[in-house]
Amino acid sequence: MKKNIIAMNASIMIGLGSIIAAPSAYAESLSDLQQKKESIQEKRSGVESNISDTEKKIDNLQDKQLTAEEQIAAIEAKIAESTKKIDAKNAEITQTKKEIEALKEEIKVLKERIAKRNEVLKERALSFQETGGDVNYLEVLFGSSSFGDLIDRVGAVATIAEADRDILKQHELDKKDLEEKQTAVEKKLASLEVAKAELLEIQKQQKQQKQEKAALVKKLKQQTKKHEDEKMGLEEEKANLAAQETAIKSAINLEQNRLAELEAARKKAAAEAKKRAEQAAAQAAAQAASQAAESKKQSSSSGASAKSSSSSPSPSPSSPSSQSSSNVSQVPAVSSGTFTRPSAGYVSSTMGERWNKQHAGIDIAASGTVPVVAAADGVVSRSYFSSTYGNVIFVTHSISGQQWTTVYAHLSSRQASTGSVVAKGQQIGIMGNTGHSYGQHLHFELHKGAWNYSKSNAVNPLNYIPN
Repeated sequence: MKKNIIAMNASIMIGLGSIIAAPSAYAESLSDLQQKKESIQEKRSGVESNISDTEKKIDNLQDKQLTAEEQIAAIEAKIAESTKKIDAKNAEITQTKKEIEALKEEIKVLKERIAKRNEVLKERALSFQETGGDVNYLEVLFGSSSFGDLIDRVGAVATIAEADRDILKQHELDKKDLEEKQTAVEKKLASLEVAKAELLEIQKQQKQQKQEKAALVKKLKQQTKKHEDEKMGLEEEKANLAAQETAIKSAINLEQNRLAELEAARKKAAAEAKKRAEQAAAQAAAQAASQAAESKKQSSSSGASAKSSSSSPSPSPSSPSSQSSSNVSQVPAVSSGTFTRPSAGYVSSTMGERWNKQHAGIDIAASGTVPVVAAADGVVSRSYFSSTYGNVIFVTHSISGQQWTTVYAHLSSRQASTGSVVAKGQQIGIMGNTGHSYGQHLHFELHKGAWNYSKSNAVNPLNYIPN
């Protein structure tokens, strides 16, 4: 009998030992969550550092852009100044050409005057040849009728000779003046044309410089836009990491509550086991005493039989509980794998290169009102409207010590808020066409770890969900 009691107590203690030892496994799960939380905090710190670096790059690019724009303004001022100078040169050239036209008229008149003088001189020369030159003048002098007439004739001859000399002198002066005017005007016009050509060349260089600066400004704007998009993505990553940290905190609280419930259940089970052990020991002792007394009382009677009775509690039948669920149109059946299909429809786009960019998930398309469900148990880390994702929900999962993140984008409406605890197959939204989307579909991403801007943790969902 003592052996039976010892064996019973040993089995009870083994059961207690298993109950007491159980929380250590759960403590490891809690430790994993704490490590994930610390890992997310480190990533947030790294992302904040990247945001700071990106902001410095943006500031540097904007400074360069401002400098280039100021240089463009200065070049434009120079171009305007050179344009004024070119206009002035054009005006001078126009005026000089008018002067040349006027000079041509003067030259025409002068040529006619010279031609007439040439005719007079030719006639005079011919007269000299026919009359013997100076003899003609002697005849004029000797033909005088009186001394007074002689004086008059001498004066006339002198006047004629002086006139001839003046004609020749003026002829030479006119020819010289004509040559000088022609040379001066031609030189002035050539000089103006050279100055204009120089100004045009300077303006050409200025316009080239302006084009180069404009190209630089365009390039700087593109680089700035790229870094601004990167900064926006990093800020979104930072927000998602903060949300995931909150989700992990929520998961830790849930785990702590679960552990508290398990500890309470363990203590209750231990107390009940101890009580049952004590009751069993007392029952065994009472049974042994009763048997001993009965044996002594009926020791003289050979045909006495001892009556022993034992009672055992009968288990109460349990009826399986049935849960009625309403059939919702196009709701996919919950699969037995780690992840279930997030919505009904066909895969319209797979993961990979698309439009020269990385498509980090899959697209599931369908028409009508299509419910979207959580692919696994988890905590909603973010539920908000994104300029690219549209209505989007991020869910953080902790499965067998591994953190996962699922993304449900372009929803027409969201039915799960940030911080909500969702179950596998639970409806969280309706398929839609919001954000950068062309046609109704669900953009679904699966990340082995935390979501980040570069989406380096993305894996192909088709390898994890039913097709």
